[in-house]
Amino acid sequence: MNVLNYTKLRDEKFIEEVEKESGQHLRDCYQCGKCTAGCPVAYAMDYTPNQIMHLSKTGIGEEVLRSRTIWICASCNTCTTRCPKNIDIARVMDSLRIIARRKGYTANSRNVAAFNRIFLDMIKNYGKLYELGLILNFNLKTGQPFKDASLGPKMLASGKLAFFPSKVKNSGEIKKIFETIEKLEGGN
Repeated sequence: MNVLNYTKLRDEKFIEEVEKESGQHLRDCYQCGKCTAGCPVAYAMDYTPNQIMHLSKTGIGEEVLRSRTIWICASCNTCTTRCPKNIDIARVMDSLRIIARRKGYTANSRNVAAFNRIFLDMIKNYGKLYELGLILNFNLKTGQPFKDASLGPKMLASGKLAFFPSKVKNSGEIKKIFETIEKLEGGN
């Protein structure tokens, strides 16, 4: 049986970095598990939200940054609304993704990171999600260009997918929001 030696793995700088980036006090979490109980994507995670909080507050940063969980998190804020200590867990997850990208930890979660980047680019460029563009770009980026080819015509014919992105009022404002965020994050 493997036993983790927390004193050897503990990284105080990681705890400070996450708290500074997120504005949350990780040590306030007392592991009630409400965040995990309400999480709609916990089934797909390698660590549940409360486990990520525990690893983060104990300074086991490398394990957290290598996990798929931070990339799978849908940022739906269910965890945040359920937290009895009012910890913005979704913000912690967002901060962990930022830190992981900054430190180059996205390689193990290449497909999830690619999806995240393409999704955000669609919002930035079109003001809303352009599903067909997301699917095509993701499949090309991950080296499987024909993966969903049989579904495309059916979904286009039934109106489930639009061939072209729809127009959004004030899409320039959305681009400005992204530019501001990129400046705040240091151009990542």
